[in-house]
Amino acid sequence: MKRTLGLLLCLCSLYPIFPNSGDNTLAAFSPKPIKILFVGNSLTYTNQLPLLVEKEAKEHGLIVHTSLVAYPNYAIEDHWNDGKVRQLLEKERYDFLILQQGPSSLAEGRQMLLDYGAKFKSVCEAQQTQLVFYMVWPSLRYYQSFDKVIQNYTNAAQSTDALLCPVGSVWKAYIEQTKDRSYYGPDGFHPSEKGSTVAAQVIVKTLFPEITANERP
Repeated sequence: MKRTLGLLLCLCSLYPIFPNSGDNTLAAFSPKPIKILFVGNSLTYTNQLPLLVEKEAKEHGLIVHTSLVAYPNYAIEDHWNDGKVRQLLEKERYDFLILQQGPSSLAEGRQMLLDYGAKFKSVCEAQQTQLVFYMVWPSLRYYQSFDKVIQNYTNAAQSTDALLCPVGSVWKAYIEQTKDRSYYGPDGFHPSEKGSTVAAQVIVKTLFPEITANERP
């Protein structure tokens, strides 16, 4: 476990956290609860990832409250079109909006990340909410597309000046170093509890980098 966490922290430091208009240092040490809205599909709600993020944040002395809008097979285009996420953003004040869709290794998925990421970015700016992309992974069946998944999520974050949670990159590096595929669940696509726990660690480190700045493997 120590080896896994060490690799996780090392990898996160290699992937840039893109500039944003918020002050994450102040957020991390604020006594006010930090509000996060997760938007995605089954890759987010499996193993109750938002609650794992709350738990991970609490271990670092942070109070995080999460909300979730996620449905099976939903892409961010679907979330935009049904309007629920926009209504929530306009009704409540969230510090972070974390967007996730499928692997998005193909051109269509890449374009959807770019186009609808930009739409959500405009809403986030109006509400002073930081946009975040949650990079996922391909199924084991399409493992060869992993680099495209990483590239397309990275491009989407760069194009919208958003934060990027490089969970997929961390998964890939760990799997290729250890040959251990236990981050995947039984269906070879959705995360195991172990995989979701690692995702939560990456998300917390991305949103609040200063809390682990002095940690060592």
